[in-house]
Amino acid sequence: MLANLRQVFRYRALISSLVARELKARYRGSVLGFLWTFANPLLLLGIYTLVFTVMMPGSRGGTRLEPYALFLLCGILPWTWFQTSVLESCTVLVAGGNLIRKVLFPAEILPIVTVLTGLVNFALSLVILAAFLVYYAVPVSPGDLAWLPVIVLVQLTFTLGLSLLLSSLTVHFRDLRDLVGNLMTLWFWGTPIIYSLAQVPENLRKLVALNPFTHLAVAYQSVLFLDGPFDAWPGLLWLGAGSVVLLAVAYFVFDRLRDTLAEEV
Repeated sequence: MLANLRQVFRYRALISSLVARELKARYRGSVLGFLWTFANPLLLLGIYTLVFTVMMPGSRGGTRLEPYALFLLCGILPWTWFQTSVLESCTVLVAGGNLIRKVLFPAEILPIVTVLTGLVNFALSLVILAAFLVYYAVPVSPGDLAWLPVIVLVQLTFTLGLSLLLSSLTVHFRDLRDLVGNLMTLWFWGTPIIYSLAQVPENLRKLVALNPFTHLAVAYQSVLFLDGPFDAWPGLLWLGAGSVVLLAVAYFVFDRLRDTLAEEV
């Protein structure tokens, strides 16, 4: 397994090339091109803002989540990266079967490219978030902002681990693709993205805290939206440690299934 990890590092130039190719291919022939990176989250933002501020203004229970559009962005942008990466990783090995059958091509590069492509889109979409911060004149503490790279690194590690695991398992169990698609919808509503953690009933907060993405969402909100010091660091660090373990286990499973991938795709 360590030898394969070193091999992946040697292929870093190939990974960069594939990420660039994937970004170009995704918007090839599109009139808006890379602007879709901004259009998709803005569309979601518009829908949820319309529903929860105009059609259902009382659904937020009197909590002070203003400006609500900025609060939504703090959760929607990282969730979009996570959801897209996980869902695409479920089919990336099957779709890239012609590459996997090549003897010298390390199959784990494909889910890695999927996650890193999502990271690039997420980084570009942060321009929207920065514009909203400037527009609403929200003060962001430099000390809190220093945690942002840590949060992104934890999410990257967690997403990579889950994507590697699901990509290898889906090759053998094709039903996982549809199962994960439905579970992601439940996962979204079980994460404090369109509502705050403070709105969750006290007897359910421990259950919500078991959701890994809860700690990421709360961390982003704490850095970019909420007043006061960054107090989401304990849950974030625990998630970071768990993500490292998940990534190690996921790569171990991927490595054990490596020899059968070419036959199944």
